[in-house]
Amino acid sequence: MKIELKKDYTWSMVIPTSMGARITPVNGQPVYCSDTFLLQATSAESNVASISSYLGLPVKVLTTFVKGSPIARFIKDNLAGRHMAYEGKEVEQGGPWGYRHQFNIADSGYGSRGPRVHNDRAGEVGRTLNVKDFDLERIFGKEGVQIIHLSGLIGALSPETGKFCLELARAAKKYGTRISFDLNYRASFWKEREKKLHEIFTEIAGISDILVGNEEDFQLCLGIKGPEAGGKDLADKIDSFKEMIKRVKKTYPNASVFATTLRQVISVNSHLWGAIMLEGENWHVVEPREITVLDRIGGGDGFVGGLLYGILKGWEPEKWIQFGWATGALATTLLTDYAQPADEDQVWSIWKGIARVKR
Repeated sequence: MKIELKKDYTWSMVIPTSMGARITPVNGQPVYCSDTFLLQATSAESNVASISSYLGLPVKVLTTFVKGSPIARFIKDNLAGRHMAYEGKEVEQGGPWGYRHQFNIADSGYGSRGPRVHNDRAGEVGRTLNVKDFDLERIFGKEGVQIIHLSGLIGALSPETGKFCLELARAAKKYGTRISFDLNYRASFWKEREKKLHEIFTEIAGISDILVGNEEDFQLCLGIKGPEAGGKDLADKIDSFKEMIKRVKKTYPNASVFATTLRQVISVNSHLWGAIMLEGENWHVVEPREITVLDRIGGGDGFVGGLLYGILKGWEPEKWIQFGWATGALATTLLTDYAQPADEDQVWSIWKGIARVKR
């Protein structure tokens, strides 16, 4: 089964997102022990789109910026360096205590010391994302988009962004753009807003073509019963995950692709990494395989990005999950939380387990 995509288009992928900055101590050290940090522009959604943009497909970011902010300039330059177009409103800062771009303060962990991530999102300008700031008829109707990728992180960021994502999904549906929805549940975002967010997520999921999430996402965002308790090993749990995905498919029959990753942490730097995908009536499973991890953050986004790239390229479905598994594994080898594939051959070498030098 293949997903039919728009033939007349400017953008292969469009992503709404709230861009921010990530700071990470060097050499795998904890934040509180460090005085030297790496700075990068970041968002989960741009992590997904990076696979396509680095491999040559046209990508557009819909976001918002703090006017005159040096961090905003840093983000714009980073997106341009990732070969991404962007558009978004310039919001006045409103003084020192006004708007800013969110900060992600990340300790990657090392060995037996697990990662710790602190999100500092007070005053986040991305919470103001509003559909009135974008010409949806131009973007979807005149320019054309093959896939829009929506994330539950943005949908739950604020009442405004929830409506924003819902209106984007409706516009995409109207103009024949395929909708990818990664549920990305975060308990702190949902606190005291469960009923309204469930309504929004349910409508978006109901018109989506591709649904991605783990067992917590499907249970807490959509109310789908999770997998039965099984053995300790991921391989033993695959059947119960399949049953959960069948329940999701029955509830949301518009979607034709359902996917989830499988991860078992041996140590911070060694994981078992697998994936499950239901495409139509066909199951595709990557049995968990060991990968070496430099920084785990962004691995799931890398998987989604690779899967969507395979769909955009019109490959056979078994290659979607294989490429996604490999781009997710690639992301965990990099200090950025987004994968930067050199070419398709590099990704397929990861899938095949070929780590020899290429001269």
